[in-house]
This record gives sequence, structure tokens and C-alpha cells, in this order.
Amino acid sequence: MRVHREPPLAYAELTAATGGDAGFALRGTAETGEVLARHGGAEHSVATWQGRLYGRPASDWEVAQLARLADLLGARLVGEDGERYGVRDGIVEQVNGDATYEFGKLEEILDAGPAQWSA
Repeated sequence: MRVHREPPLAYAELTAATGGDAGFALRGTAETGEVLARHGGAEHSVATWQGRLYGRPASDWEVAQLARLADLLGARLVGEDGERYGVRDGIVEQVNGDATYEFGKLEEILDAGPAQWSA
């Protein structure tokens, strides 16, 4: 998944969005870094920065965190096949054409934490 926005996202904007009370931390440099989200006293990697912001979620929690981050940046979260992910009315969802899949309530997903999807 990638966080997409026109105009392209600048590292300084990512730094500003991940600071403060948003629950994110940014580690690394303007060339390469990672975005971490906190849960249960630990930090978990949710995205990689390499001039663009990418994520490879392994749980609903990571999708929710990426969707929150994209919203903070005024951007869209886009999947490999062009599907979009976001939060609408407190629900994390995937939209692909006319089809919509709801992951669940944002707050419940965030509370549950980063339990990985089973294969």
C-alpha cells in the first residue's frame, strides 16, 4: 500500500504529522525511515519512508493506522490493485469500484492491537 497525495508528500510534512499526540513516531532521515505506532507500551512499524510512504500491513490494526496516517496527511491510502482504504464515519473500509468491505470500527480495531492475520 502507498500513501498518495498531489502534490507529493514532503518529509517535513510527515515529520509534522507524526509528532504530537497523533500516536505516531518517525525514525530515520529524509532519505529513509519508518513510521511507528504505539500500542500496549510498544512501538510497531506501520510504514516505510523512502521519498514516498509505503506500508505492508499484516493486520487490521496496521491498515487502520495507515488509514489514520493518510487522513492526517490529507492523502489517500491506495492498495496494489488501486483499491482505496480509509476511515468513514468511524469505520475502517476498503473501496474497490462499487464494492465496499468494512474492516470494523476504528476504535475497536485500535484497541485490539496489532494481532497478525492468520494465513
